[in-house]
Amino acid sequence: MAITISGDSPNLTNASLTTPTLTSPTFAGTPSGSIITSMTAQASTSGTSIDFTSIPSWVKRVTVMFDGVSTNSTSFEIIQIGDSGGIETTGYAGACALVANSTATVVTQLSSGFMFQNGGSGSYLISGSIVLTLLNASTNTWTASGSVAPAGSLNVHTVGGSKSLSATLDRVRITTVNGTDTFDAGSINILYE
Repeated sequence: MAITISGDSPNLTNASLTTPTLTSPTFAGTPSGSIITSMTAQASTSGTSIDFTSIPSWVKRVTVMFDGVSTNSTSFEIIQIGDSGGIETTGYAGACALVANSTATVVTQLSSGFMFQNGGSGSYLISGSIVLTLLNASTNTWTASGSVAPAGSLNVHTVGGSKSLSATLDRVRITTVNGTDTFDAGSINILYE
């Protein structure tokens, strides 16, 4: 193993380490990469779906973030996931619960996606986050959990569920139950890690 030092930067060449142990390492400077990667936020002001594609195969968690998102009608918003074969529209398990004014609860189950909004109208401006986590890599099983809330309301929508894909996840879609309502406000982005 050769060690070369250039300025403050040591370089290891052909290093071979067997069972190394690091105790409280300190990293200085600005890292050139990131553990969490943010994609480019997309305006949710038109179209019937917002897609994020080319998610790397090593990803174990995807966070979908909403800022003031609404549609032009009353079909509820959902998240769908997919692989190289496309977005999968069946086989989702779970439910979305609406807690309105801290008392009433409405629970909706849906098999065509992770429903994260199940009350109100198209004029709702939804904000919040839903986290998708890889439960089992051998079956490509993902879980969903999180909550969103509309601006100016005492309502909270929360989701929990799971879905197994036929291959490795590489895309996420945000759309509506009927697939025809159009987004008309806000922005959506994802983080992956």
